[in-house]
Amino acid sequence: MSKILIVEDERTIVDLLSFNLKREGFEVLEAFDGVTGLELALHGGADLILLDVMLPGLDGFELLRRLRRESDVPVIMLTAREEERDKVFGLETGADDYVTKPFSVKELIARIRANTRQKRGEGARTGETRSFGPFTVDTALQEVRRGGELLDLTQREYELVLYFINAAGRVITREELMEKVWGYDYYGDLRAVDVAMRRLREKLETDPANPQYLMTRRGAGYYLQK
Repeated sequence: MSKILIVEDERTIVDLLSFNLKREGFEVLEAFDGVTGLELALHGGADLILLDVMLPGLDGFELLRRLRRESDVPVIMLTAREEERDKVFGLETGADDYVTKPFSVKELIARIRANTRQKRGEGARTGETRSFGPFTVDTALQEVRRGGELLDLTQREYELVLYFINAAGRVITREELMEKVWGYDYYGDLRAVDVAMRRLREKLETDPANPQYLMTRRGAGYYLQK
């Protein structure tokens, strides 16, 4: 059973989400301010966090910034803001996705399932090693190393690397990545793909502005150059 932490100061929204999540088989933790939310996010054992932006005590962006220093637990932002810069800022700060209020509970649960479905170690084939350039991918441990150095990748970043390796140099559209790696059909914002790719390049590439491995085919998508 996956545990979902809801950090939201509007109790009616918390009650609605908690009721529907429990009905779907999730365990639920609740926090109504940023300080309590951060404490539960760090020590409550949540598998995913639903995080409001406007919170008393500590806003959602600052909570997320502090959380990302210690944890890569998936985070979906809940926000009433529709400004483009706020959505992108949330993704760049470390959110995996966002949902704008008012939202569809059905859509939100679909996104939660997509983000909690795969855990490290599930579906890995024991002992298989893949490589490209100076990188080695261990599918049993679900780790990526540059030489002997273990890279600090999130689960989604690891899944992106593996998907590109399996694509054997084929150009992959953002829509395909959203469907296959994020697990969304018609849900999801394609900007999440671009932000994730930028963050992954910062970890893999010596010069992210001039990548050698994770390449862009303008107007088409991304591909791995081995």
